[in-house]
Amino acid sequence: MPEVRLVGEDGKQIGVVKTPEALTYAQDRDLDLVEVAPEARPPVCRVLDYSKYKYEQAQKQKAARRHQQQITIREIKFRPKIAQNDYDTKKGHVTRFLKAKDKVKVTIMFRGREVTHPERGTALLDRLSGELAEIAVIEQSPLQDGRNMTMMLAPSKAILAGEKDESPNGNQVAVNDSSGAKADSSDGKNRSPAASALSPGSNGNDGQPGAGDQPATPTPSDAGG
Repeated sequence: MPEVRLVGEDGKQIGVVKTPEALTYAQDRDLDLVEVAPEARPPVCRVLDYSKYKYEQAQKQKAARRHQQQITIREIKFRPKIAQNDYDTKKGHVTRFLKAKDKVKVTIMFRGREVTHPERGTALLDRLSGELAEIAVIEQSPLQDGRNMTMMLAPSKAILAGEKDESPNGNQVAVNDSSGAKADSSDGKNRSPAASALSPGSNGNDGQPGAGDQPATPTPSDAGG
């Protein structure tokens, strides 16, 4: 290329100059002549420290990747005639996933003649989404596909912004610490995992977990069940 549009080290345009002159300009300043817009006519070249430029570009890309949110889709499966204790436990799993900023695919599995009563599945999904309305939004309404009915829940804007730290019943969600104990804000005391595992089922028949009724943290196989 016989000539280029030259941009100085301070970002100001110098103008269209002969290529050898641009090279001399860069060498006199102990810098590099880098072509930044080859499609332009004439091509645009900038005078800069190329090693520093590459480092700054790499840092910008690293920062951009760090700020990208990785969305994971979890799945929790229910039965239409699920027992209250099992419902509370699975609801706890859904809550935990949402607070981790994951999406949750909730699946109702129908067996045998249960498929002739899809309204039971719809009612169960509506109940779950209603109880989690403060931390979840419905991304996909209940949809039946064969013997399964699915609904997709996504974290609410408050969760994504980090503004929601409490569960729908007003208690802070238990968080695992390094010792394996759970911190329960209802009484400010540490409770062991064994004590937490005994909680589901002690809340009565109103369908809402009590102040200390946080379900035990599941293994990966439990969360899929």
